[in-house]
Amino acid sequence: MPQPLVAPEAGIAEIVPAATSGRQRLSVDAIRWPERAILVFLIYAAALSVVLPVGPSARNRIVLLNWAVILAYGALIRFDFIDRKLVTGVIRDWLPLALIVLAYREIGWLALPHPSHTLESHWIVWDRLILRGGAKSAIESFGRIIPIALEISYALVYALAPFSVAVLYLYRRRDRVDTFLLIFAVGVLLCYAQFPFWPSEPPRVVFFGQDFPAYDTVFRRFNLWMLGNYGIHTGVFPSAHVAGAFSAAFGMRRALPEHKWVSRFLFVMAVLIAVATVYGRYHYAADAAAGVAVAVVARALCERRADPT
Repeated sequence: MPQPLVAPEAGIAEIVPAATSGRQRLSVDAIRWPERAILVFLIYAAALSVVLPVGPSARNRIVLLNWAVILAYGALIRFDFIDRKLVTGVIRDWLPLALIVLAYREIGWLALPHPSHTLESHWIVWDRLILRGGAKSAIESFGRIIPIALEISYALVYALAPFSVAVLYLYRRRDRVDTFLLIFAVGVLLCYAQFPFWPSEPPRVVFFGQDFPAYDTVFRRFNLWMLGNYGIHTGVFPSAHVAGAFSAAFGMRRALPEHKWVSRFLFVMAVLIAVATVYGRYHYAADAAAGVAVAVVARALCERRADPT
């Protein structure tokens, strides 16, 4: 009688061989929880492209691409299940980060025209109260130092997730990668899922020149270049930058509690990023606050599934 196989990766339960065929039966348990979150989002995006009044080109692109990705992902999972090797496990550790980028691009393809800036007109009121009420002056009171630190922090938001996975590798806690990825992926994807329902554009576009930072540094120019060339215009609420930063901090606090400096560093970065989004006019204060709320919700939703081994 063959013995059950126990998968070494976190979040994968025992898979019992099929007695009738003599072969191991691929179970849903072979799909890691972060992968489930991403696959659900890909199906959601495909369905959304059919429901929303987008052009046939965008609809066909999303539907065909997502089904191709799902089939390829299924083949990778099956191959890893049948012939478990280090290389396929490592690919599955890092692939979710690439697919989150794909999810971001796809939501951009679902952008709909929104000539009315009703939401932005409400949100800007709070921004003006905050910035003109003393926040902008306080940030710039020491010259370029704090504005540069904020812009650098904002630029580093794209590196927080790869940094976190790399740290888990360095501490030889690869078995906890799924713990981190689940919280991070859910936090970011929850933001992307909402973008089409909150059509809006950033304050730097709608209210060009108003309350802009006093210092035009090279780091700010880099951030504007990144957003101008690779950003999307579906919506800015909630802020995925803020949600992703706080979700990364929550995820590492859960995945690597014995090395507290990692999550503390990420929480500091998350706060700086939240401030930078508003000060740099990349987001409204409402976006940043909603991003924090989404990260908290993601952490709560993943409470039972994100236990480190």
